[in-house]
Amino acid sequence: MFAASTTTPGSVVFAGDSLAISGDWTLTDHQHLKRTLASLDSQFSPGTAIAEVDLAGLGRLDTAGASLLVSFLGPERLHRLASEGRDLAREKSALLLAVCEAMMDRTEPAPPRVSFLTGLLAETGQRTENIVGLLKDLNGFIGQTLGTLFWILPRPWRWRITPFIAAIQETGLNALPIVALLTFLVGAVVAFLGATVLQSFGATIYTVNLVTFSFLREFGVLLAAILLAGRTASAFTAHIGAMKVNEELDAIRTLGLSPIELLVIPRVLAMMVSLPILAFVGMISGIAGGATVCALALDIYLTQFLAIIERSIEVRHFLVGLGKAPLFAFIIAVIGCLEGFKVSGSAQSVGEHTTSSVVQSIFMVILLDSIAAMFFMEMGW
Repeated sequence: MFAASTTTPGSVVFAGDSLAISGDWTLTDHQHLKRTLASLDSQFSPGTAIAEVDLAGLGRLDTAGASLLVSFLGPERLHRLASEGRDLAREKSALLLAVCEAMMDRTEPAPPRVSFLTGLLAETGQRTENIVGLLKDLNGFIGQTLGTLFWILPRPWRWRITPFIAAIQETGLNALPIVALLTFLVGAVVAFLGATVLQSFGATIYTVNLVTFSFLREFGVLLAAILLAGRTASAFTAHIGAMKVNEELDAIRTLGLSPIELLVIPRVLAMMVSLPILAFVGMISGIAGGATVCALALDIYLTQFLAIIERSIEVRHFLVGLGKAPLFAFIIAVIGCLEGFKVSGSAQSVGEHTTSSVVQSIFMVILLDSIAAMFFMEMGW
């Protein structure tokens, strides 16, 4: 009867200017070893001067593990170490020498020659496949989020009130000043440009209608949503991504808790409360910016400005604009959280997914706003 064998995954340990390689380097642990070496790329490269490499702790070794060691240390350096054979069994030394010699003689394969049209089609197909993959992941995550939300709604003891309030402060209250300032300035610019064009037709009075109509239906909610997409979606991704890098998400799952319930639902609900408030503030600030330009440059004073709004602008324009805010908020929060869960364990990955969440959020907000504008126009709303 053979005794049950135990495995010790391979590891690399730095101590001063020496390097110790130990454990089993076999195909079984190939992915683990590959990730370990990838995480050390920033600290070690084949050209790095190391006084001593200790292979005494090297356990089982096969061709897959040997090729990883050659890629990590470089074929020349490892060939020299294996030739010396210090603290290294004969069969391991022979295997390392064979792999080093094979990899030293290896030449890079020539890239395949493809025509411009083939390359263009391949690139287009690859990008289309990536977009389909992103939409598939987003749909799946939206389903998970809605399923968890509907499950906890009738169970008040599972509501996370404290993180919900904290997220409202972070996403809503802290963003109020910048939203108000941005929309005020854009309102002033819209009024100035509108007055410049309308002056040619002797219709500068309609600047009031232009500013009010545009901010109630589009600019108020759209500018607030774009600002939150850049500010809050990136914060969600960075926070959840950092938790994944620090293995806090694994700890949450180990404790039997759901990351969706604990991290995603409070943020999504907070965004759905905050964005309508910010959209309302954006509408008022934009109209105030337009009113300021009208009063200073067009001699349309505040009382006349408000009288035109009361007489000419219907409430449905305000309701149409505000009704889009919860949908935009849900999409922005879900994309921000989903990109955080996609982080793969390094600071570089956190940065990449943070950028991706901002781009995707802004794209989806503009896409949905365009679809909503055409829908409302066709419906006569």
